[in-house]
Amino acid sequence: MPCNRCDIKYEFSNVASKIYFISEFDELITKVNLFLKKLNIHFEKIENIVYIDVENTKEFFYENIDAIETTFNSLESEDIKVFIDYNNEGLSYKAVLNSKPLQRYINMIEDEEFFDVIKNQSLTSHFQAIIDAKTDQIYGYETLVRGVRPDGTLIYPNELFEKSTRNDMNFNLDRLCRESSLKTAATKKVKQKVFINFLPTSIYDPEFCLNSTVKWAKQLEFDTSNIVFEVVETESIKDQKHLKKILEFYREQGFKIALDDVGEGYSSLNMIIELKPDIIKVDRNIISNINNDELKRSVYKALFNLAKENGIEILAEGIETPYELNTIKEIGVDYMQGYYFNKPMPEPIRMIYH
Repeated sequence: MPCNRCDIKYEFSNVASKIYFISEFDELITKVNLFLKKLNIHFEKIENIVYIDVENTKEFFYENIDAIETTFNSLESEDIKVFIDYNNEGLSYKAVLNSKPLQRYINMIEDEEFFDVIKNQSLTSHFQAIIDAKTDQIYGYETLVRGVRPDGTLIYPNELFEKSTRNDMNFNLDRLCRESSLKTAATKKVKQKVFINFLPTSIYDPEFCLNSTVKWAKQLEFDTSNIVFEVVETESIKDQKHLKKILEFYREQGFKIALDDVGEGYSSLNMIIELKPDIIKVDRNIISNINNDELKRSVYKALFNLAKENGIEILAEGIETPYELNTIKEIGVDYMQGYYFNKPMPEPIRMIYH
């Protein structure tokens, strides 16, 4: 049975509904009353709940969005919960639990482009080659997801995840990104390793939340050992036990694990040993200008030695110059990635020239 995070509606319906405004703060309910009176909208009030009947839900919000934003500041909009009853079910305990902050509905209008991407699954993936240092052949590709607007222009990941974070949609976006990566790689007939980013904090129950990823991998006839999931360390991961449970689930399915941004987010060497990834990706901030920076070379050597002593492979990302490349090779490296080889492209390159 899906959780309510999976069952979020991505748009307002053009149908009649009863809209409930709920707040534990009396002054906010009073402010809602005054707001509706000013709009000349009839309402009913029961203790800390105000509700109205509207003939067209989408029209109500779109026609009054400016007035809503002018009347309520962002803190107030977070403390006023809204439940839209499309089915005339009445205000039950479950409905109260499923109510969302008024700010979420404001965002649905302001971030309409983002919600359209989620609703229509309008995602594609670009590919950046990962090179085997021993053979100088393509070992695999990192898949980098882009949102696609109706006019064909792209929305980059930083904007997508900024919008998904503020709308509590990281689970939905992260799942779609994983699926898009697999589908696009299959369409492009990629036979090498496919590196896919994922946000551990968007996973609640691995067996349930990751089920669709496993399903698509099997349906698209991927060898699971050719899929490498990268733990993205853009957020602080406090629950190591939960993270280990996620990684164990992936391993049980035959997938490989990589830690991204090692040397920056994963500053603790003990974290690497505890999680025992198959690959660590050394952060580009360490690789950048490493040929001229003794401290960076020392950090990289320490990571390389740690990896080798524990059977972990090391990938240097963000290589942009031949000098960085030569320095990395002198110290030691298994795989390499960066603009020196190629930039992310919609069509995966099949051969490296450098």
